[in-house]
Amino acid sequence: MDNMMGQTLTKNVNLMKSSVTKYAVYGVLIAIFAIIVATVTTCYLDTGRISLDGIMEAQKSNMTLWVLDAMPFIFAFWGQYVSSMIAYKAGTMVIDQTKELRQQTAALEHQVMHDATHDALTDLPNRILLKDRLEQALSNAHRHKHVTALIILDLDRFKEINDTLGHYNGDRLLKQVAVRLEGVVRESDTLCRLGGDEFAILLPIISDRKGIQTVIEKIQKALESPFILEGLTLDIQASIGASICPDHGKDVDTILQRADVAMYAAKQDKLGFAVYTTKMDKYSPKRLTLMGELRQAIVNNELVLHFQPKVSVASNKVSGVEALVRWNHPEHGLMMPDEFIPLAERTGLLRQLSRWVLKHTLDQAVSWHENGIELEVAVNISPSTLLDPELPDTITGLLASHKLPCGTLTLEITETSIVRDPELAMEVLIRLADMGIKISIDDFGTGYSSLSYLKKMPASEVKIDKSFVMDMLENESDAVIVKATIDLSHNLGMRVVAEGVENQEIVDRLKELGCDILQGYHYSKPLAVNDFSEWFLSWKAD
Repeated sequence: MDNMMGQTLTKNVNLMKSSVTKYAVYGVLIAIFAIIVATVTTCYLDTGRISLDGIMEAQKSNMTLWVLDAMPFIFAFWGQYVSSMIAYKAGTMVIDQTKELRQQTAALEHQVMHDATHDALTDLPNRILLKDRLEQALSNAHRHKHVTALIILDLDRFKEINDTLGHYNGDRLLKQVAVRLEGVVRESDTLCRLGGDEFAILLPIISDRKGIQTVIEKIQKALESPFILEGLTLDIQASIGASICPDHGKDVDTILQRADVAMYAAKQDKLGFAVYTTKMDKYSPKRLTLMGELRQAIVNNELVLHFQPKVSVASNKVSGVEALVRWNHPEHGLMMPDEFIPLAERTGLLRQLSRWVLKHTLDQAVSWHENGIELEVAVNISPSTLLDPELPDTITGLLASHKLPCGTLTLEITETSIVRDPELAMEVLIRLADMGIKISIDDFGTGYSSLSYLKKMPASEVKIDKSFVMDMLENESDAVIVKATIDLSHNLGMRVVAEGVENQEIVDRLKELGCDILQGYHYSKPLAVNDFSEWFLSWKAD
């Protein structure tokens, strides 16, 4: 590339040198004019008149004119030289800028490719890259007749830690786990984060099952030392499952699925770890069949909404509700979101699920309005749903079909939704806010850049994460965070919702701090529609 640029530059300079340029022409014309003037002047001074013979004599006898006669050649050379230097410098500048632009483009392309194949939190390879490397490993295993293994591990009780200490500390724990696991794998292995608290390790070549056992023991040893978060000592254990090619399958999906089955079996029976066997299928029919059933559950309206009230501090009236989806499974009973939202993400049903929740929440809002109950309804929006450019149009259509004002709906988003793709997320949020839809920042204080995103987002509401609210009476740091959040939000013109309100003492303290809206079990847990109606009438009567 550099050689080609050099050749092009040389050609351009040679071309400039071989052509008469304007600088050379200007120089020659100036020199000729000077010679004519000097010769005529000399002739007149010598003879007292101007004649052709006098001019010829002046040219023959005056040495000064001889020097002037050389000027056209000097100016011609000067003009060509100046043009050549300008051409060289311009060409060099263009080449340097082109090279710099190509380097920047290559760096951006590399960054985009890296972001598409790596986890944003831990910078480990993600599911996309794992599948690609697993496919290569299986192909090599088939060609060279060696054994490949896949290990999947899931942290035990991670949800409990996340709920208690908040998402920020949950993410800190995941980063620490990732660092420890990186010390376990060999250079030829691939460590991935599949999502949530689930990791995978690809072993492209192993000698036998003892090789898997050795890696699993290393994983358990790495997690044995306690983790320190917020001054707490946490013992973290993991349920680990493994599958082997060719014994348990020869394609990517089968190996992934059976490692997942083994992990689930280890978790169910508290085995710590397990290598897949066909007998394990009986331990996980629920996990294997739920993916296929979820689509039908959405179509058949097996999903239901529960509503948790939000109480205004100023009026002590219910100002709104948060809609929370449940799956009323015909066989497994009422299932919480944590049990099927990850399935929706894996099967590409999250967009369809979000639309179902939005539609049925607005259906209920219409029903309440018809009965004289005017409540704002809030719906949680996942990061992937927020990054859907069609979301504003979808919501516009739903609100129009329900004949509801845009101000009826509040969308609750987390700060991590913005981190994935800030530019696209902001574009979607601004469109939604311009429509009149309220934007609420959920789990505030647990993200990475609360203050920087708070001032940028077109939000009208901040929800203080319950991990701060629940302990604010015993933990002075949490109390300071709650107070600071309320003051900051009010200064930015936003109202403040505190979730996780569990008792009257917390209610009184939040009132003193100027919180606007309260939500928590002190008032009510999330209720089914009929139960909520009864609760609402009872609350209104009180």
